Amino acid sequence: MTLAVVTGGESGIGAACAVRLAQAGADVVITYHQDKEAAEGVIARVKAEGRSGQAVQCDVADEASVKTLFDAAMTLGTPRWLVNSAGLNMTGTPFAQLDAGAFDRLVATDLRGPFLTCREFVRRLGRAKGRIVNISSIHESAPRPGGAAYDAAKGGLVQLTRTLALELAPQGIAVNSVAPGMILTPMNQAALDDPKELEKREAAIPWGRAGTAEEVADAVAFLLSANADYITGANLTIDGALSLTVAQGA
Repeated sequence: MTLAVVTGGESGIGAACAVRLAQAGADVVITYHQDKEAAEGVIARVKAEGRSGQAVQCDVADEASVKTLFDAAMTLGTPRWLVNSAGLNMTGTPFAQLDAGAFDRLVATDLRGPFLTCREFVRRLGRAKGRIVNISSIHESAPRPGGAAYDAAKGGLVQLTRTLALELAPQGIAVNSVAPGMILTPMNQAALDDPKELEKREAAIPWGRAGTAEEVADAVAFLLSANADYITGANLTIDGALSLTVAQGA
């Protein structure tokens, strides 16, 4: 039986991944930071698919908290799949006004967090094979003003993914990432709340619409599956060609 750990599983892409992996036959442990009620709702959906599930409060930036997470997961078995979805969104603060503490908090969650969870996952695997998918962003390579910390963290995450893929391939541990564009989750709450804002943002997407968390989850499920056995070190962009528009009009 496959056991998956999904960080940030209480909402958005993480929640969609938890349910999709349950549909693929995995038992699922999710993390949440504060919203226990939302996390329990996701676990209820996991159990509705006939799988076991558990929600664990965790600060992925904290080494002791990550160890506690995996201690809890090990009560269900040894995790074979890891999805790193926990993250903070960009602040929008201009670089010159960006507080160093805010920079550190975002990088700690979006980059240090995956480092810690990946390391603990690999340590718990021992000699067993496993698969990791890190949720990055198109902003890993397509920067936006006000995103200094976020863009730097996501750029670091894709390089962490590639480095781990090289290092862990001999152990049979595959490491890939996905880079979503505009996805209709709470990170794009303004567009969810305002149809005019949604229309404006979707006008910039060549495919003509924003993506859904379920579409990202489908890609994650594929990268974790046996059908993706020969794929490691890849970064799959899921953005309706938005990131290809950077040089248009130049």
